[in-house]
Amino acid sequence: MTQVVLGENEGIESALRRFKRQVSKAGILADVKAHRHFETPLEKRKRKTIAARRKTRRFR
Repeated sequence: MTQVVLGENEGIESALRRFKRQVSKAGILADVKAHRHFETPLEKRKRKTIAARRKTRRFR
């Protein structure tokens, strides 16, 4: 669970910025997007093989 405690003289904008940074570091949005709909085992395998191909292509 991500929490941001406001400082004494801290503005809401800076606290929101810190919250967004913590959420992105924790990978919460990526997890939500991945679980948005049901994915069959075949779709999972396809997605993982495509990601692996992209990753190996990047390092050549």
